[in-house]
Amino acid sequence: MSRIASLHKRDGITRTIIASIHQPSSEVVQVFHNLCLLSSGRTVYFGPASTATEFFATNGFPCPTLQNPSDHFLKTINTDFGKDLEQGLDGGIPTEEVIDSLTRSYKSSEIYQQVRRQVSEICKWDWGVLEKKRNHAGFVIQCLVLTRRSFVNMYRDIGYNWLRLAIYVALAIGLATVFYDIGSSYGSIQVRGSLIMFITSFLTFMTIGGFPSFLEDMKVFDRERLNGHYGTAAFIISNSFSAIPYLLLISLIPGAIAYYPSGLQKGAEHFLFFASILFACMMLVESLMMIVASIVPNLLMGIITGAGIQGLMMLGGGIFRYPNDLLKPFWRYPLYYIAFHKYAYQGLFKNEFEKLTFPVDEAAGPTSINGKEILRYKLQMEMGYSKWVDLAILLGMVVLYRLLFLGFIKTTEKIKPIATTFMSAPPIQTTQVMVNPSSTPLHGESL
Repeated sequence: MSRIASLHKRDGITRTIIASIHQPSSEVVQVFHNLCLLSSGRTVYFGPASTATEFFATNGFPCPTLQNPSDHFLKTINTDFGKDLEQGLDGGIPTEEVIDSLTRSYKSSEIYQQVRRQVSEICKWDWGVLEKKRNHAGFVIQCLVLTRRSFVNMYRDIGYNWLRLAIYVALAIGLATVFYDIGSSYGSIQVRGSLIMFITSFLTFMTIGGFPSFLEDMKVFDRERLNGHYGTAAFIISNSFSAIPYLLLISLIPGAIAYYPSGLQKGAEHFLFFASILFACMMLVESLMMIVASIVPNLLMGIITGAGIQGLMMLGGGIFRYPNDLLKPFWRYPLYYIAFHKYAYQGLFKNEFEKLTFPVDEAAGPTSINGKEILRYKLQMEMGYSKWVDLAILLGMVVLYRLLFLGFIKTTEKIKPIATTFMSAPPIQTTQVMVNPSSTPLHGESL
């Protein structure tokens, strides 16, 4: 408290210090020059702190001996107490009456008139530079500051990225041992497909584990956005850029552990494409959970909703049931085309099977089958475009999901006040009529 008080005249500049304090000690009360007591939004007293005790005593509420004045003020004007505790609960005065009495007395006091004169004089002063409107930081500065803060928070949050990295490494080691050296025989076709399906479905599904941390970020974002510090666009951009290094780390390290020991197609290009698909899928799931958080701010319901949406996308992705076997209503149109799993499956399968040839053990017929035939006829993949188009579609969906999140936030800003006004509308007033039976004529009597 002494440091706050020392700011009053530091560097030769006189400052006005405003502090909101609850139940201060008597020593702290003596530090203040002026004191403002509020109760339910009404000003009970506003004037010199040294005369507050005298004001209460003059109006019939003296401070008892050896009692802290701030405690006495609180007990007298706190509406949580039904009656004035200084006079006992049985015969005390209702607190509302005490507040009304003190408020009326204050408004008729000389202190109140003096405060009004001081306020009128201050309003006439020429503030010059102080009246100039303060400008917020520019959009670029906002993005840079928020990106740095979000990056540091993610670095410090063990569960958000580091625990997830450890779990991914453990799963990658499991995949590397289960699918170790799958070879290039005809039977390896099914094994390669199983490995790709597990990585695309389960590893990306686990990204919803970051939802609790993001929900906490959303609470901070809502508070700071409503205070006008920055907008939704700056938050989305900063969150996206701050997450990129960690998602790249999670894509490359566990991806390499699972990719090379299992014997998938060799070459740096194939591995980098594999890691890029994994990175894009995790970015997509985080973007999806951002949208879910803007609609369902509850932790448990948000995780259930996000898991349900991903489950539907997996089923409609064209692998568990091939595209031509999917029911056209809903599953084929539109889910198959809007599910990001479709493009992840096709990109990884094209990356793995193109340029490969597998021997066929059948006595009659061809002795080998190439990867393009497997993709086109067995897996029913769309071969009219390359795997890079699938990756570009996934990255485009990342941008689209972030824009959808922006749209949901903007829509909520406009709908929430309307909904609040509608919900708080006063009920329709009804009038109840009571009839005195003794004044109503009995049946058969003349009126």
